[in-house]
Amino acid sequence: MYIKRDYSEPFFGRRRKRGGSVRKIVVFSAFIAALLIFVQWQFDRLQLVALDIVGMAPTPTPFASEIATQGYQRWLAGDLTAAETLFAQAVAQQPNNPDYLYEYGRTMHERLLRDFGAQADFTPVIDLGDRLITAAPADPRGYAIKARALFYNGDAASAIPVGINGLEVNDQYAGIHAALAMSYVDIGRYQQGLNHGELAVELDPMDALARRSLAYVLIFLGRRQEAIDQLEQAVALLPNQVNAYFELAAQYLAPGVDLDTEGVATYERILALEPRNVRAMVRLCAAYIKVGLFDQARGYCEDALAIEPTYALAWQQLGELSFRRRNYEGAIEAYNQCRQFVGEADASGNFIQCWYVRGLAHYYLGNCEAAWTDLQDALRILTGNGDTTSSVVQSTRDGLSLVTQRCAAYSGQLLPTAPAPTVIPTPLGG
Repeated sequence: MYIKRDYSEPFFGRRRKRGGSVRKIVVFSAFIAALLIFVQWQFDRLQLVALDIVGMAPTPTPFASEIATQGYQRWLAGDLTAAETLFAQAVAQQPNNPDYLYEYGRTMHERLLRDFGAQADFTPVIDLGDRLITAAPADPRGYAIKARALFYNGDAASAIPVGINGLEVNDQYAGIHAALAMSYVDIGRYQQGLNHGELAVELDPMDALARRSLAYVLIFLGRRQEAIDQLEQAVALLPNQVNAYFELAAQYLAPGVDLDTEGVATYERILALEPRNVRAMVRLCAAYIKVGLFDQARGYCEDALAIEPTYALAWQQLGELSFRRRNYEGAIEAYNQCRQFVGEADASGNFIQCWYVRGLAHYYLGNCEAAWTDLQDALRILTGNGDTTSSVVQSTRDGLSLVTQRCAAYSGQLLPTAPAPTVIPTPLGG
């Protein structure tokens, strides 16, 4: 009898039980479940790995230290806008890190000074100084940043106690002495300002800001050549940053210095570093007007207005240029633009020409009523700001006198009398 055997099974021993297949299914299902849980838990990381394999992974966020290092490199390169952005990112990651707060505040200050000059609002820098003082009360840099920003905001009287508080923390920090030097000068205490300025440079000869602060003091003391020496060293310390160049060029072109060529070259150096710097263009325009190169002057002022059509100082320079060329209609037109973008509230100081010289232009064209009105407005603005004796006040009074002499409608018109000068007491220690 023939017996059919299943040779796939061993001849001796136990046969495999069918329950093994069930166990495999259970194990496999558990493995799949665990894999799904792992994928869900690590989905973001696995997604980045997958995207990286195909070259589509996003750039990882760098650490604050890396961002700050990049910011400092941009600072040295003179790219203050990029440096400020990078330091802001570092502060966003570590809001109480005093190093990042200091670099952020210092860079913001220089960027505001570069872009807006004396018209800048340094309140955000004051706030950063407060943040640094709160985060690190024993760090003198917060006091230095705040004091300097207060000074540039026109509040030297408030800057001084802040600086003194900083000296109680660390009286060997050059930045505080630099801020105090400028602030004491602003309230008329020149010797104290000089003492702090010289000490700032002595404590840190490699600090460009210390040298710029000492130069500020020396200018007020009439020691202009020494101030130029300090500013030249400040430029050498930070050759890619333009603020010290602005300060140096202004001294080269100051009355009695006779370094006009150096002044023009310094503004051209600024434009080599920052080709679209409208402040440098307008300063060059003024420099060329000073030396009588009117065509070059017009070119730089028009270049500035092509970039920033509302730049009032450029319109004022164009007005002066036209007035010197006896193009009185052109002067009036440029001064009209200046007045439109400035407004009377900011007319004093740099922009008073847009009032009193426009009045003189009207006078030379025989527009007596407009001349009288403009000159009266200019005198009111000047005296309202406490200016009763400057050369601008005298020029304005002379213009009014001419109107009364040559315009029949104003013949015999009484001129405004100058108010008695206010006696300013000498500050203690001044």
